[in-house]
Amino acid sequence: MSESSRDTARGAGWGPSEPGLYQRLTPVHVRKLSWLDPRVLWAARNGVLASWFGDPTGPTRGRLVAAQAAAGAPADKVVRPDVPDRFSFMVLGDTGEGGASQYATVPGLLKAGLDTEFAVIASDVIYPVGSADDYGTKFFRPYQDYPAPIYAVPGNHDWYEDLAAFTRVFCADAPPPAPEPRPRPLTRAWLRTLLWHRARPSDGEHLAEARELRSAPEQRAVQPGPYWAIDAGPVRIVGIDTGLLGTIDAEQGAWLREVSRGPRRKILITGSPLYVDGEHHPCAIEGGGTVDDVVRDPEHHYVAAIGGDIHNYQRYPVDVDGRTVQYVVSGGGGAFMHATHTIPRVSVAGVGEREFRCYPLRGDSLAFYSRVYARRLRLRRFFTLTEDEATAVVAQRLDIEPARAPAPEARITLRIRLVAGLLGTGRRPDRAARFRLPVRKLYTQLFSPGSVTYSPPFFKSFLRLDVTPEALRLRCFAATGNRAQELDPPVEDEVTIPLT
Repeated sequence: MSESSRDTARGAGWGPSEPGLYQRLTPVHVRKLSWLDPRVLWAARNGVLASWFGDPTGPTRGRLVAAQAAAGAPADKVVRPDVPDRFSFMVLGDTGEGGASQYATVPGLLKAGLDTEFAVIASDVIYPVGSADDYGTKFFRPYQDYPAPIYAVPGNHDWYEDLAAFTRVFCADAPPPAPEPRPRPLTRAWLRTLLWHRARPSDGEHLAEARELRSAPEQRAVQPGPYWAIDAGPVRIVGIDTGLLGTIDAEQGAWLREVSRGPRRKILITGSPLYVDGEHHPCAIEGGGTVDDVVRDPEHHYVAAIGGDIHNYQRYPVDVDGRTVQYVVSGGGGAFMHATHTIPRVSVAGVGEREFRCYPLRGDSLAFYSRVYARRLRLRRFFTLTEDEATAVVAQRLDIEPARAPAPEARITLRIRLVAGLLGTGRRPDRAARFRLPVRKLYTQLFSPGSVTYSPPFFKSFLRLDVTPEALRLRCFAATGNRAQELDPPVEDEVTIPLT
């Protein structure tokens, strides 16, 4: 097994190395996506409009589901593939930027997923607005050689064109839903409708051509809607659609409670993680209750809840009435990297630093961001931190033992402490409570989108889950873009979950 970032800096992708074969896969003439481009931000405005003028995704989803049911989708929305009791599947989230960082995951994914039964994309299949025209270079081309079906739950970006392209690709060209009722003039809903971003009439002209890249019968997957369940071997995998704002409507909530009943062990796949950045986000259900209430109910037998949306890997083993539920963030499938060094010292639901896992490691995240902004601000001598310096200062600020020990000669100077503070490095909760939320929001909305880079290490990741009647083994694999990690993808985290 190859070295991981927990073993050495070289295992993390630092230092001289041979670039990976992903470069041959990446389209030459793909438009680079910039989240600082005002045109991109304007096209992706629907999330802001929904928060200001009311979220229409619940009624829209209801019309989509009704149209699919009328076309013959199963009423219980359960897919039952022919899968043995011992099988494996892949999970990757937030994939579709279409650039080097997405394609850097592909060689390792193909190697680690060669014998898997299917894959699931958890959130944001296509950036920036889920356009059908983008599926060629951001879905069909990168995964053309993955030999098995791919299912998906949509993220907020897939909803920016009312999920039209998503349902065309994953729901067998489902019929269009009934049109939205026209709102009364001069109401909030009327104003939202005036400003709402919609797909161009010509969107998807090349979709049929793109589909030919994944046209083998064994690659085809048809799901009964944006939310679904898969009965596979001894487990049921439940995928939910959290829409634009990270909530689910009453109709989907009722289905979730119904499909969660029974003794079969279950895994939740969601577009919005329930534990992330050291905080609990239970995900509200319209009409009352939360998604996490469903997960925690002992009669539902959930063993894991995996969410996308945040572009890194995190794991929280939470004790729920004497049993452990693994809450996982898996959003490192291709989009820009959300920082982990801004996560404060973890203390949530009985999970502390000893139990918490993340990738990239906080020190690698800080070193990565220091180099990105040193280059952007042209302050290389001041801003650039080595991976050892970054690891040491993170350990000091959080008062933790680092997962990978820095070199003995790494000294923490005033400059290093200042750079760490300017880049939002986390602190202990007793020292950082006043600043935690503003810093994390600032990084999520501004600094992280500006961290797009086109050279390794990318710090991308994906999951492989191996299922037997007795246990579920979950492994997080790294994709750095370096040739060594392509040939033998390092395992950054691993946990075995009993199913008996």
